[in-house]
Amino acid sequence: MGLASWLADPPLDPSGEEARSLLRRELLAPEYHEQNLLERLQNWLERRIDGGVGSASDAPALQTFATMLVALLLVAGLVFVVSRARRTARAAQERRSVLTTEDVTAAELRARALAALAEGRHEEALVDAFRALTLRQVERGRLDDTPGATAHEVAAVLAAEYPHQRARVDAGARLFDAVLYGHRSATHEQAAGVLALDDELAGVR
Repeated sequence: MGLASWLADPPLDPSGEEARSLLRRELLAPEYHEQNLLERLQNWLERRIDGGVGSASDAPALQTFATMLVALLLVAGLVFVVSRARRTARAAQERRSVLTTEDVTAAELRARALAALAEGRHEEALVDAFRALTLRQVERGRLDDTPGATAHEVAAVLAAEYPHQRARVDAGARLFDAVLYGHRSATHEQAAGVLALDDELAGVR
């Protein structure tokens, strides 16, 4: 017997283990793998509420009240999950800025990147190289000094300023995010490539 038909037939009084088993079976349905998690939760909840309303006339008043109370709690939980996810996404976006509050020049960042590269610390070299590239463009007036700008935002501006280097700028921004925030490793060639891009962009008048 499926979960929908079981819910449509009162009384609605499953044990804890039965409820968990029914929920697991419901979530294994193919349609749950074709939509994102929030959409699946919303659709599942709507089906449960529709089924509850359809059977309310045949169910005792106390049972109907309990069913609707559970539905309201589920709605409240869904709203909380959605709002929490949005706040988390905004916080993550704020943490992904390229430049920090460190008082440093582009030349100092580049020197740090070169030292890290020479010592085989490729991840540090790549991160400092992209920061040096970004800060140099700020110093040259090609980028606005905007605190919190992400690598994607920096790349979008620089791609418009240097359209012939769009692919390399985009690649550098993706590497920066992958290394610093995705905890990916970097190679000597990747870090050296960002330093070379910094040189080339600095040489454009």
